[in-house]
Amino acid sequence: QLQLVESGGGLVQSGGSLRLSCAASGSNLDRYAVAWFRQAPGKEREGVSCATTRSDVTNYADSVKGRFTISRDNAKNMVYLQMNSLKPEDTAVYYCNAQSDLYGYWGQETQVTVSS
Repeated sequence: QLQLVESGGGLVQSGGSLRLSCAASGSNLDRYAVAWFRQAPGKEREGVSCATTRSDVTNYADSVKGRFTISRDNAKNMVYLQMNSLKPEDTAVYYCNAQSDLYGYWGQETQVTVSS
């Protein structure tokens, strides 16, 4: 069974950058498509970005296009989300997700707070 642990969240000023990391264990990550989701207070969880098993296809929510970059290192079983030009509206808890044809797994969350 795959386990996911996020890290890298924190408090940053508007315009700043953070890199979220998601460490996978228990299985080879290269079997899974990966994604980052977020949930702001009082709002539904939304997809931020996703990548196929070899990152040959990536997608981004319109709200983060040009600012966020998803990447993965299958050799290290890691997924990353580089977040630049952060805005207060990016404040949320962020989740890492890994999805195969049959199963989906979630990390525990990491908080990102962007101050204005």
